[in-house]
Amino acid sequence: MTEVTTAAQRRRAQPLGRRLWTWVRGGGITTFLFFVPLLFTFGYFAWWPILKSLQLALQKTNLVTEPTWVGLDNFTRVLADPLLGTAVANTLLFAGLAIVIGFPVPILLATFMAEMRRSRQFASVLAYLPVIIPPVVAVLLWKQFYDPSPDGLFNSVLGVFGIPPQPFLQDPNTAMLDIVIQATWAGFGQSTIIYLAALMSVPPELYEAAEMDGAKVVRRFWHITLPQMRGIMLLMMLLQIIGTMQVFTEPFVMTGGGPVNRTTTILMLIYNYAFQQGDYGKATALSLLLAVVLTIVSAVYLRLTRSWSKS
Repeated sequence: MTEVTTAAQRRRAQPLGRRLWTWVRGGGITTFLFFVPLLFTFGYFAWWPILKSLQLALQKTNLVTEPTWVGLDNFTRVLADPLLGTAVANTLLFAGLAIVIGFPVPILLATFMAEMRRSRQFASVLAYLPVIIPPVVAVLLWKQFYDPSPDGLFNSVLGVFGIPPQPFLQDPNTAMLDIVIQATWAGFGQSTIIYLAALMSVPPELYEAAEMDGAKVVRRFWHITLPQMRGIMLLMMLLQIIGTMQVFTEPFVMTGGGPVNRTTTILMLIYNYAFQQGDYGKATALSLLLAVVLTIVSAVYLRLTRSWSKS
C-alpha cells in the first residue's frame, strides 16, 4: 500500500507536460477515442431527456403548438390538483402492501429451494416462469381470473367451498389488494433467483456446524441465512420501494384507476395529464416531483442502513 501511494505521489510531482506525454504513450488517446462515442450515446439517451424534462416542466405545451413559458405554474397546478392526494395515498398503499406481502415471499422460497438437493434446478425454472410472461399478458390473464361472475376462475374455486362470488376488482376495498397479489406473483421469481444465488455463496460450514449443534431449519434461517443475506436484502428492499412507487401497468390495465379512483397511482396521473389532457408540461412537472422524492427517499434509506449493512 505504501509503495502504491509513493508511486502515485511521484506521478503527481512530475510536470504536467511529462504526465501528458506518459498518458499518450500509455494509449490514452486510443482509450479516449473509444470512450467518446460511449459518453456521447449515454449523454444523449440518458442525460439529455432529463435536461429536456426540466425545460418542459417550465412550459405549457402539448408538443404540437408553440410552447409558452409559465415558470413554476405547472408545479403549482399539480400541487393544487385534488386528485394528487388520492394518487399519492393509493401509491403508498400499493407500496406498503407490496412490501409486506411481496418482500418476504422470495426470501422464504429461496431458503426452501436452497434446502432442496435433487430438484433445485426444476424449482428455479418454475419460480422464474412468471417473469418470462410479458407484463401486459400476465395482467390480462389475472384480470380474467378476477372475473366477478360466478363462472370466473377464482369465484369457481370459492364456490367449491360454499363462498359466494366476490367482486374482486370492482370492490373499492379490495381492488388494490388484488392488484398487489398479481404483481407479487409476476415479480417474485426474479427476486427468488437473486436470493438463491446469494444463499449459494454462504459457506456451507456454517450450516454444517449449526446442524451438529442441533439447530433446526428455523434457527438456521434466523441466525445464519438472514445475517448472511443482509446486504442483498437491503438493496432489494430499496429497489422494491422505488419500483412500487412507479407502479403503472397493473392498475392501468386491470382497473383503469377505478373503482372511484381507488387504484389511481402517481404514474397513472402523469399519464392522464399527458395523454388525456394533452398537458405535457404538467405531466413533466409531476414526474420531476416524483423523481426528487425518490431521490430523497433513496438517500435517506442508504444513510440509515449504511452502518447496519456493514455490521
